[in-house]
Amino acid sequence: MAELPHTGTEGAVGEFFILGLTNQGRQFRPSDWAERLCGVMSCFRPEGSGGRNAHLQFSPYVHPTVVNGVKAVVVNNALKKAEPLAYHFVLNFANDNDLQVVDACFVELPGDKKSV
Repeated sequence: MAELPHTGTEGAVGEFFILGLTNQGRQFRPSDWAERLCGVMSCFRPEGSGGRNAHLQFSPYVHPTVVNGVKAVVVNNALKKAEPLAYHFVLNFANDNDLQVVDACFVELPGDKKSV
């Protein structure tokens, strides 16, 4: 069973990032790896979502982003319940390519009103 490599737990938070950096700090190639991975995962989505152009959109479970200037993929842990094999595929991709995986967390931006 695939586990998040840095914590050994799954589902601790709502999302995690797969960074385009190896565990040795080298940039992962090819440069479009995030878009390719998200393209493969685009068919995995909640039932009834996406509409007639769903095939042209990234999955709400797996989508590309940039974190501190590094290409990354955001993976929502809801994918594990919706499509366990797809979830394990994404984790195994990161593991097989020695990519850094980190939990996502919510950080309030400066100037945002604090919740009471």
